[in-house]
Amino acid sequence: MNDRTPSAHNTGLLTDRTVMITGASSGIGEAAARLFASEGAAVVLMARREDRLKDLTHEIEASGGQAACSVGDVTRADDVERAVATAIERFGRLDGAFNNAGYAGSTFGRSHELPEEDFDRIMDVNVRGTWNCLRRQIPVMLDAGHGTIVNTASSAGLIATGAPSPYVAAKHAVLGLTKATAAEYGAYGIRVNSLIVGTTRTEMINAAVTANPALEEAFVARQIQKRMAEPQEVAEAALWLLSDRSSFATGSHVAVDGGILAI
Repeated sequence: MNDRTPSAHNTGLLTDRTVMITGASSGIGEAAARLFASEGAAVVLMARREDRLKDLTHEIEASGGQAACSVGDVTRADDVERAVATAIERFGRLDGAFNNAGYAGSTFGRSHELPEEDFDRIMDVNVRGTWNCLRRQIPVMLDAGHGTIVNTASSAGLIATGAPSPYVAAKHAVLGLTKATAAEYGAYGIRVNSLIVGTTRTEMINAAVTANPALEEAFVARQIQKRMAEPQEVAEAALWLLSDRSSFATGSHVAVDGGILAI
């Protein structure tokens, strides 16, 4: 548990905390930004699309929330460092992080059919990007004596889902980073968990389904609920992991996958 007491005027799950969100310009990250702000957090939004970030920041502020944005790519360490610095400069702290930025590749196919540049970008965004975030978020949390981090993984991090093999490998690596950092920093008041996310109706997935309508049936075939998740549903699980409601959870992988792992 931590020593922060929620303000009397707001008893949201993230009251009086600052949370950094990557991949915040669309999909799960965008939904998380709105949800976390509504639960009392000051949110620091990071993504590559400046116009989308600024619009979302203004929307949250217009609704009475606190938000700041930092344009950047998680594969660039300096960009991540700037986002962490934005949290400190604007809000004086960094209590939580939702390392959500991800990339599944531009080509669906078997391993020998995939372009080399897809492998490089998938690994860079999912693995190096998560690593970059952890390396710059954790020192701030160590100084504060507390912190909570959630990394977005995937059911592809545990099983071969039919996703491109570099993506499967990358999400396995995200789970490894989660377990290792949870073990390293648990004694210092820092919790690190991951979300095992099933196919979610994000902008990227919608574009893929539009280009190839047969993909939607393939995406939901393995899921017990026979539908894709909505971004808000995944954001709700991240909210729980970032809050004190999950105070004894660390090094864990919470499935929000529609039942893929159950069958």
